[in-house]
Amino acid sequence: MADTMEQVQHLIAARKYEQAAKALDEAISAHPDDPTGYTNFGNLLIAMGDSGRAINFFKKALSLDASNGPAAFGCGNALFELGNYQEAMTCYSDAQQAGINDSDLFYMIGRSALELGHSGQALAAFQRAVELNGADVEARFQYALTLAKLGDLDHAEKQFLTVVDANSSHADAYYNLGVIAAFRDQTESARQSFERALELNPQHILASNALKNLDKKR
Repeated sequence: MADTMEQVQHLIAARKYEQAAKALDEAISAHPDDPTGYTNFGNLLIAMGDSGRAINFFKKALSLDASNGPAAFGCGNALFELGNYQEAMTCYSDAQQAGINDSDLFYMIGRSALELGHSGQALAAFQRAVELNGADVEARFQYALTLAKLGDLDHAEKQFLTVVDANSSHADAYYNLGVIAAFRDQTESARQSFERALELNPQHILASNALKNLDKKR
């Protein structure tokens, strides 16, 4: 079963969804009481954009093992994709209680908390995600955004700079560095950041508008 699930993960990553579904069908038929097959089928359905059906597979996995952390986490992800953020948070809490303690979980807790308007909870979750995986650029970016939203611009700037150090093509991080510089009346620094964001993404409307506003102040 473990070898099959590893194969399935590679197939999903390669977007070979039909092959993955076939392998999972066979695994579930051979091991109908093993929650792993149902959990991975749920993850496959999320990848395919069918989060509604995915929930049924996660629930089946949880009916076989109520403390199955990956199934609870997957169910939370499906609910998040459907916009059911409060229910997603409940599932993420269940996943934590089942022993999951990784960056991906805390990142999704942070995303859900933001959607629910709980900025403080989001900040703590993103910070934990970064602590667990310093290479998670998207978690760090969201951490920086939340710091900025809460008015801690000094720490936000440091995090955005770390993001662009890790990913020099992160247009949104450059845009936000520009916003911080503009707020401090550091016009030239702001201009450079906005221009860099536009170089990386010519369709970056916020950076384009920000540059126009700087020009008006000349």
